[in-house]
Amino acid sequence: MQNSSERTYPIIVVLALGLMSAQPSCVLAEDIAFQGWTHQKFGVFGGNNWRQSGWKLSVVSDRGVSLLWRPLPENSWQATKASWSWNVGTSVPPTDLSQKGGDDRNLAVYFIFAPQDLATKADDLGIRKLLGNPEIRVLMYVWGGSHDRNTVVGSPYLGARGKTIVLRPASTGQHNETIDLRSDLDRVYGNRDLRLIGLAVSADSDDTETRIEAGISNLRLSGYP
Repeated sequence: MQNSSERTYPIIVVLALGLMSAQPSCVLAEDIAFQGWTHQKFGVFGGNNWRQSGWKLSVVSDRGVSLLWRPLPENSWQATKASWSWNVGTSVPPTDLSQKGGDDRNLAVYFIFAPQDLATKADDLGIRKLLGNPEIRVLMYVWGGSHDRNTVVGSPYLGARGKTIVLRPASTGQHNETIDLRSDLDRVYGNRDLRLIGLAVSADSDDTETRIEAGISNLRLSGYP
């Protein structure tokens, strides 16, 4: 005859397994490959020379400006953190990032957010329409400009939809970055509860008519609930 603990043990195991299987699947970390990103040029300006190569992205910008971008799947929408490594071998000079037509920067990493209802329709929008939507919010982490680290600068192009956070002033070198996306959303926009629907990377050397040689690698999203 089984004692009470022997009879109860299988039931507890079954209940525990049932609860585990009922929980939604979560991704704790996602490495982002630089493959198949879309190249977006701007107006009459020449595009940059981008090279997508697995976990690495390199760019040469010779008096040009353009960006690469990609949408994100739904299982990435609630990411809370991001990290990457970036390097600059040839840098633009320091600029005022708030000045339209004079805001060259070596690299900018864009994190594009939207409320839930817009997130479900974002795949049907190109990057121009997406950035022009009044509900969009963008955090742009920048290596460039003449501002101190962690300075928040309003975008002269996106208005209330986009804010620049300076991570490195204009310079050369190599650095690793780790970003708390939700804290920055709260600090800049007062709203942590937005969906991360897209990523972009830009290089901009047209205003100063200079040259950039730079790259990004090991871009990772993490901290999913």
